[in-house]
Amino acid sequence: MTSDAVMSAPFGQTRIKAAYAHCEAVVRGQAKNFAYGITLLPGPKRRALSAVYAFARRIDDIGDGTLPAADKIAALDAARASVALIAAGSGAAGSGAAGAGALADAIADDLVLQALWHAARVFPIPVTAFGELIDGCEADVRGTRYATFADLEHYCRCVAGSIGRLSLGVFGSSDPAAAGPLADALGIALQVTNILRDVREDLDNGRVYLPAEDLARFGCALNPPGAEGAGGALIAGPMPEVMRFEAGRAREWYAAGLRLIPLLDRRSAACTGAMAGIYRQLLEQISAAPEVALGHRMSLSGRAKARIAVTALAGMARPARTRTAHPAPSAGLPVKPGPADGTQPAAPARDSS
Repeated sequence: MTSDAVMSAPFGQTRIKAAYAHCEAVVRGQAKNFAYGITLLPGPKRRALSAVYAFARRIDDIGDGTLPAADKIAALDAARASVALIAAGSGAAGSGAAGAGALADAIADDLVLQALWHAARVFPIPVTAFGELIDGCEADVRGTRYATFADLEHYCRCVAGSIGRLSLGVFGSSDPAAAGPLADALGIALQVTNILRDVREDLDNGRVYLPAEDLARFGCALNPPGAEGAGGALIAGPMPEVMRFEAGRAREWYAAGLRLIPLLDRRSAACTGAMAGIYRQLLEQISAAPEVALGHRMSLSGRAKARIAVTALAGMARPARTRTAHPAPSAGLPVKPGPADGTQPAAPARDSS
C-alpha cells in the first residue's frame, strides 16, 4: 500500500480527492481575498489550507446566519465536537482500526471534515485552535461589546490569530516559537481592517466592535437599530476620526505581523504577503476616505488584488536574504514592513468595486 493510500485510509484516495476538491470550490466561490493568496501555494499546501478555510467558513456562517441565537450556540457546540473528533482522529490515538472505523462513521457524509482530517495527518495543523474561532463566534452571537482595545485584541486573536496559527501548521516556518506571535499580530491587523470595513454592516446587524473607550474619547456613539436612547441616530459624532485612529493601530500590527514573512518558505511567504497586502491596501483606502467606508463596504477590484498577488510572488522569487528569527513583537514598537506584501508605497486610489 502506498503512503498516500495509508494516509487516506479509511476513506480512500478517491474520496479524499473529492473532499479536497469540494473545499477548493468553497474557497473559489466564497473567499474573495483569501483565494488570491492560496493559489500561490503548491498543491498539497493549497489543498490543506482550503480545508482549513472551508471549516472556518462553516463556523463563520453559523455565527452570521439567520438561526435563533440558541440554535447558533448549539451549532457551534456541534462544530466544537467535530474539532475534538478531528484532533483525536488525526493523531496516533485515532490510527488504529477501531478508531479509524469510528471516525469514518462519524464524518462519512462530511467532505469538509474528511479533508480537514486528512490535512491534519499530512501537516502539523493545530486543529484545536478552531476552538478559539468558535469562542469568537459565540461572542458575536451573544452580542459582546468591547470596553477597551485590549478586550478587542483578545477577540481578534480568537477569530483571526487562530487562523494564522492554523495556517502556520500548513506553511511551516524556520522558527516556530517566533512565528506564532507574529501570526497572531498579523491576524489582529487583518481583523481590525475587517472591522473598519464593516462598521455600518455590523451596526445594522446589532454588532459593535470598536472599543467603547475609543468612541468616548472622540465623542462618538454607535447605536444598533432599536437601541434605547439612540434617538434614531445609528452613528453619532466624528466617526471618521475614530476610524483613522484605529487604522493607525492596525498599521502597527501589520508592521509587526509582516515580520513573519522571512520565516516562511518562498511560496508560503508569497501567499501570506498577497493576503496581507490586499488587506493593507484596503486599510489605506478606508483611512483615506472613512466617510465612504461608513456608507458602503469598500473593496479592491479583482485586478488590484491580482496585481498584489503577482507582486508578492515576484518579490519572493528574488534571491532570498539570510532568514533570521525575530523576537515576539509589541504593538507599541512598529517596524516598517518591506515590499513583500505586494503593496505599493504610494497611497492607493479609492476603488469601490
